[in-house]
Amino acid sequence: MSRSLGDGLAHSIGVSWEPEVKQLVLEPSDKFIVIASDGVWEFLSNEQIARIVWPYYIKNSPEQAGNAIVRASAQKWKENDTVIDDITCITIFLEVD
Repeated sequence: MSRSLGDGLAHSIGVSWEPEVKQLVLEPSDKFIVIASDGVWEFLSNEQIARIVWPYYIKNSPEQAGNAIVRASAQKWKENDTVIDDITCITIFLEVD
């Protein structure tokens, strides 16, 4: 979250400027990567995201996959809360040899 850079108030309540980083070796079975803000992951699991993305992967439509994730996330927020957190994502389709 960009606002946490230099944001003393956010830092005082536990917001960190340090990103969560995970390093993986890609395998031929890896088909896509979804990079998303915490607002996406709040109510959607990895499995739910995979089910949302898969039909768009088949059609080679990463932008539509990202839009579908954002729509699904917004719907979950509306069902579970009175506000909607940031829901941003990047969807990358892979061709791993």
